[in-house]
Amino acid sequence: MYLRRSSHHGRRKATGIGLITAALFGTNALQAQPAPGKPVPDVLLLTDGEKLIGHIVGAAGDSLTFASDLAGTVKIGWSKVKELQSSSGRFAVLQKAVDLGRHVDTAKVLQGTISESDQKLEVSPGNGSNSQMIPLADATNIVPLESFLRAVERPHLKDFWHGSASLGAALVAATQNSRSLNTAVSLVRTVPNETWIDPRYRTSLDFNSAYGELTQSGQPTVKTDIIHGDAEQDEYFSKRLFVFGSAAFDHSFSQGLKLQQTYGGGLGYTVFKTAIHELDLKAQIAYIKYAYEPTTEANGSTSANASSDIIGAVFTETYNRYFKHGLTLHEQLAIAPAFNEAKAYSALGTVNLSIPVFKKLGFTIGTVDSYLNQPPVGFKKNSFQFVTSLTYTIN
Repeated sequence: MYLRRSSHHGRRKATGIGLITAALFGTNALQAQPAPGKPVPDVLLLTDGEKLIGHIVGAAGDSLTFASDLAGTVKIGWSKVKELQSSSGRFAVLQKAVDLGRHVDTAKVLQGTISESDQKLEVSPGNGSNSQMIPLADATNIVPLESFLRAVERPHLKDFWHGSASLGAALVAATQNSRSLNTAVSLVRTVPNETWIDPRYRTSLDFNSAYGELTQSGQPTVKTDIIHGDAEQDEYFSKRLFVFGSAAFDHSFSQGLKLQQTYGGGLGYTVFKTAIHELDLKAQIAYIKYAYEPTTEANGSTSANASSDIIGAVFTETYNRYFKHGLTLHEQLAIAPAFNEAKAYSALGTVNLSIPVFKKLGFTIGTVDSYLNQPPVGFKKNSFQFVTSLTYTIN
């Protein structure tokens, strides 16, 4: 009886230990699994033995961008990667042999989850389809599948617009009363809106105005009224070369210019475009029509509205520089010589520095310099503005 009781007690003890061990093992197994709804992390093993856990952001050229849970987002050369295992995200693998022109055949682009080993990339489409293996050197870019499909599909008119809207005002009430208001809206839409694929077209819209009045009892009112607006459509032949058509409208009461209309078209070239800056050069043949405000002659009579029709050219240089913390510098210079009337040339230069303040709100400091070589009698050739305004970023 004693032996039998001891054996039974031993079995209960062994069973209890087994249950505790199973519970601990089950707990560890649960801890090793991701939380419900959370994707399985990607694993990156480097040649020096270091292992990173996180997820793939993408790849371009000879480097991979990886968002590590501990190290943050890092860029690593493929030569330092021993093995990559990914199952959480689906990607499009762009190859040298696949043309990404205006009409992309998506069936020729490898799509699915990816893994890498021994400088070979494996793409698994899923849905029972066989995986494909390609040399890593043949892959020019690896991008999230959602970004790829968005870039190759035809966008809606409301998609991909970026820019800003600004408003500035000042009011003085004293012996002299003054008020001023300046506004600006700048919008750019590039399709596709991705850096890894050549752009097909770009649309630009700009508008800015400055209005001010200075009044004093018994004195004539001094008024400032300057308005500029333009629109441009670019169609790209390649990543850098494009043809464009444009229209611009200018009004400057300060220079006696009632309305200047400019219509033209020509060629543009992107000298460079990187993550930190971009430089575009453009040349066009244009028709320019000037209409001037009536002027008062020496004998007191008022002249009729004068106008002139000019055939000329417009040469434009545009530079954008992107600094840390969201600071952006925009500079543009346009010179318009005339062919049929040599003295009827004009120029326009702008410089703006946008400083982010809170979320999409920022502060803009800028200058606008307009030059008109043949203004009406009594008006200066040059008009200079210095403006500060509150800016809202549009994206």
